[in-house]
Amino acid sequence: MHPDFLIDRHHKSFPLAASPVQASRIAERGWNVLADDLPYPLAVIRRSALEHNVRWMQDYAQGRRVAFAPHGKTTMSPQLFDLQLRGGAWGLTFATIHQLAVGLEAGMRRAIIANQVVTPADLDGLDALLTRHEGLRVWFLVDSIAQLRGIEDWARGRGRVFDVLLEVGIPGQRTGVRTSAEALELARAIQASPAARLGGIECYEGGLTKCDSAHDVPAVTELVRRVVEIVAACDAQGLLPADEPILSAGGSAIFDLVMPLLQGAGLARPFLGVLRSGCYVTHDHGNYQRLLKLVEQRGGLQDSLQAALEVWAMVQSVPEPGLALLTCGRRDISYDLELPSVQRWAPRGARQAQDAPASWKISALNDQHAYLRLDPSQAVPAVGDRVALGISHPCTTFDKWRWMPVVDDAWTIVDAVETRF
Repeated sequence: MHPDFLIDRHHKSFPLAASPVQASRIAERGWNVLADDLPYPLAVIRRSALEHNVRWMQDYAQGRRVAFAPHGKTTMSPQLFDLQLRGGAWGLTFATIHQLAVGLEAGMRRAIIANQVVTPADLDGLDALLTRHEGLRVWFLVDSIAQLRGIEDWARGRGRVFDVLLEVGIPGQRTGVRTSAEALELARAIQASPAARLGGIECYEGGLTKCDSAHDVPAVTELVRRVVEIVAACDAQGLLPADEPILSAGGSAIFDLVMPLLQGAGLARPFLGVLRSGCYVTHDHGNYQRLLKLVEQRGGLQDSLQAALEVWAMVQSVPEPGLALLTCGRRDISYDLELPSVQRWAPRGARQAQDAPASWKISALNDQHAYLRLDPSQAVPAVGDRVALGISHPCTTFDKWRWMPVVDDAWTIVDAVETRF
C-alpha cells in the first residue's frame, strides 16, 4: 500500500529496541503478533478481511450503477485511501479541509466534503488546495443563506467560485435545510451567487437508524421521498446543472435504503448517485455488524463485510477469581458506542489463536486497563496470555493510533498503515 512512511520508536507499540523501518519494508522483519515481537496493546488490520471489504462495497455500488466516494474520516489513512481509489472509488469524502489535504496525498482527484465549510481560514485552505492541484474537484455542503453570504464575503475580489451541494436535513437532527421551501429559496440564492455553483443535492440518513427494519425502512423511505421532491422542484426551475447533477447520501449503517434516491428513482433525467460509506472498510464486531445483518436480510445478500480491525492485549494480572486485567484501555480502543468484545485468545507461547469463551466479557476500561470478567469454573486466562478485542465503531479506534500493522491470517505482519488525525 502507498504512500510509504517511516515507523520508529515514536510510534506507540513499535518495539523500542528495533531500528526504524519504512512501512514498505516492514514485512522483511518477519514479525508476528503471536510471537510477541511487538509490545501490547497492538491494533492490527487483517489483510484478507480488509481487501474483501474494499472489493465487496465497490462491487455493491457498481452493481447498482452508483458511484462510490468512501468517507475518509473513518481511517484518515493515506494507504487505505490509496487502496480504495485503486479499487475503483470515484473519489473520497471528508468532513474537514484538513482531512481533504490528507486525501490528496493518495492521488485523489474528486472529493465531497460532507459538511459545511464556514470559516475564512478553511475557505483559504480550500482555495489554496484547488490552486495547487490542477483538475481537482471538490464539492462542500451549504444549508443556509447565512453560510452562503459568508462565502460571498470571503470571495469578494478573489474570483473563486466554489462547487457546492445543497444539504437536506432531518428535523431535530444534524445540519441541512428542514423544508422544501427553504431548499428552493437557498437553491435560487446559490444560482444568483457569484461565489458558489450548485452541483446537486445531498442528505445523510444515518441519524434515522434504530437497528429495526420496521422503523428504519419507512423513516428512510420518507426522507428519500422528500429529497426526490426537492430535487424535482429544483430541476423544474432550472436550478441544477445541465450535466449530470450529483445526488449523494449513505453512511455505513443503512446505505441500502437510500439506493432509490441515488439511482434517481422517479426523476426525469440522469443524475450521478454518490454513496459515501466509510466504516465498511474495516467494519466492526458490534454496532455495524448488527446493522449489516439487517442490510443482508433486506437485500438477500451473501458474503458481505468482515470485521478486519482488532486490538490485541496481554493479560497482565489475574488478581482474584473471575477477573483478569488486560494491557488495553481507553487510550487504545473504541468505547464511545459500547465496550469492546472479546474475540480471540492465545495462551502464552502459542502461535495460534482460538475463539475466546463466550462468557468472557469486558466490563470496564481505565486509561490503560481493560477488566475481563469470566466464570472461574471454566477457562481462565493466565498472566502472559494474549487476548484480541473486537470493536464497535472503528472511527474511534483509528484515531488512537498513528500506525497499525497489517497482518495475514497467521498474524504475521505484512504491511502497515498510518493515520493523520
